[in-house]
Amino acid sequence: MPEFFPRRLIASLFGLALALTLSACGINNVPTFEEHAKSAWSEVQNQYQRRSDLIPNLVETVKGFAQQEREVLTQVTEARAKASQIRVDASTVTDPEKFKQFQDAQNQLSGALSRLLVTVERYPDLKSNANFLALQSQLEGTENRIAVARRDYIEAVRVYNTELRTIPGRWIAAILYPSAKPMETFAATPGAAQPPQVKF
Repeated sequence: MPEFFPRRLIASLFGLALALTLSACGINNVPTFEEHAKSAWSEVQNQYQRRSDLIPNLVETVKGFAQQEREVLTQVTEARAKASQIRVDASTVTDPEKFKQFQDAQNQLSGALSRLLVTVERYPDLKSNANFLALQSQLEGTENRIAVARRDYIEAVRVYNTELRTIPGRWIAAILYPSAKPMETFAATPGAAQPPQVKF
């Protein structure tokens, strides 16, 4: 009995030391950072879905006041439909082509919404409608949430991609996580660097 107890104690201490060493060396960084980036990506999708859900009510409200703006309303509806048709899954963040399709569709929808909100300026009755004001406020809040979610995703991807490209993360990924691939990140919308033209 006395001889068994120290052996068991030594084995437990060795196991504890090994676990602490492995956790301290970053062996779990790759999957931890990957899961964080995937979680941030889910939040981006969640906010885009929130925006998509607001659009039908916004279009119907505007339609009631501005029947002659059919073209703009149609553009918003079509852009929403196109954005909704893009199939997004876990592979989207590691596939540059799929990611670009997703981003392009969302950019088109953003542009169509911007044109719709500019059109609304011509209708004072609509601008003062309580339902429209509530929808506009929700949409503006959602756009802010999208910006924050994208920023958080970009940062999570930066940390994950850096881990995959630097040592020892690069070695750990090659040995233990060979399926780990760098993730895509958002790029600025073409023309975003140009200030908008304001005409009176």
